[in-house]
Amino acid sequence: MTRTKAPQGVATTGLGNRCRRVTSAWMKSLFSLPKKAVRVLRGHLRRLWVRVTVFGLLAVAVIPLSQLVERILPEEWQSLIAGASVDRLLDIIAAAMLTVTTFSLTVMVSTNHATASQFTPRLQQLIRQDTVTQNTLATFIGSYVYALTAIVLREVSYIGDEKALVMFGVTVFMLALIVWSLIRWMQHLQSLGSLISSARQVEDKTALQFRQRLDTPCLGAVPLTEEVPEDGFVVIAPETGYVQMIHPEPLQTLAEELNCDIYLLAEIGDFVFLRSPLAKVCGASDLDEDTRKRLSNALHSNIVIGDERTYDQDPRFGLMTMAQIGSKALSPGINDPGTAIDVINRCGRILSAYRDETEGDGEALHPRLHVRPLDAEVLIGDAFDSVARDGAAVREVQERLQKVLGGLMRHPDPELSEAAQSRADEYLERAKQALDWAQDRQRLERAAERREGG
Repeated sequence: MTRTKAPQGVATTGLGNRCRRVTSAWMKSLFSLPKKAVRVLRGHLRRLWVRVTVFGLLAVAVIPLSQLVERILPEEWQSLIAGASVDRLLDIIAAAMLTVTTFSLTVMVSTNHATASQFTPRLQQLIRQDTVTQNTLATFIGSYVYALTAIVLREVSYIGDEKALVMFGVTVFMLALIVWSLIRWMQHLQSLGSLISSARQVEDKTALQFRQRLDTPCLGAVPLTEEVPEDGFVVIAPETGYVQMIHPEPLQTLAEELNCDIYLLAEIGDFVFLRSPLAKVCGASDLDEDTRKRLSNALHSNIVIGDERTYDQDPRFGLMTMAQIGSKALSPGINDPGTAIDVINRCGRILSAYRDETEGDGEALHPRLHVRPLDAEVLIGDAFDSVARDGAAVREVQERLQKVLGGLMRHPDPELSEAAQSRADEYLERAKQALDWAQDRQRLERAAERREGG
């Protein structure tokens, strides 16, 4: 009896496991697309024209809605405000917003050019995506569009003098919103494009991306620490450019459906050439040509390639931008070691949050994907190499490097600690050869001894 019931139990269990796998795959496919959609939508919302367009459409949509509300109000209320009062306010908004918007755009363009020439062109991305600037410009342009639309509708008698109460209230609200935006904009202009503000902006963005990456190690995939299997077929890059973003959820769903594993050969931030290896699909040798094309198309659409690196999902780019600011400050034309020291401190603060992505105790969110983890040695090099090279002959910069790297040597992660030790010794030897005065070399050696002594 036991031998006859065992196959049935196995079959029942196998059927239940298949049902659970199908249900799990369906649920993951249901929730994978929204995550990708939110990621893409967030990127679009950072564009100035999107916010301006959305605000302008909302401003125009308010006008017919105000007329609908007007019909609900008692008739004695509708005659409380004359249409001429609304006309005066609309004329003020239309005249003022054109001038203010032109001024604001001029300030934004000037700030972009100033930060690119004084600090680094990589800052322009953050300046363009500044939320205060974008919301202010969207408010000004949207208010201008609202005023023009209302004036036109008043001229064609769509909004009569006897139905101007709600329109008056909406216009007063728009004026209050404009005044609040102007105050906020004036406060923001005090620091917009300044060195401290720009460095803090890069640090905050990089620290955020660093935390998000470490909270979801390897984008939720399995850490790729060994050699990629030889079997399988390679998906090549469709164009030349930087890997800007990876959407792992749809790839995991497709890999589960086809019962294969996807090894991502290109990391976020890598510069890939046309037809260079982008990913390798293993365990799918029996797939037909159409399925392989489907896999290739999925990888091409979910591994975004562009002409420049972006800060999203790429903490290394933020560290490199910080290093470029410090390196530019050490150029003979600027000669500002204090900025380089500030950058070193900020990079050390970011790297202090490092965790080994291979030591996660939980199951990978996307077990069919394999992604290389962040390398502590590469991160140290991104943050400090250029500053150590360009500031090799500046004792104050080298002392701060030794101090910050000494702090990172005491980090609980052994990989980061060893990388900091190796780089600190390397920077010390370079600086000793670059420093001409013996007293500077002795002071730097004492700083290195204090570093080692804790």
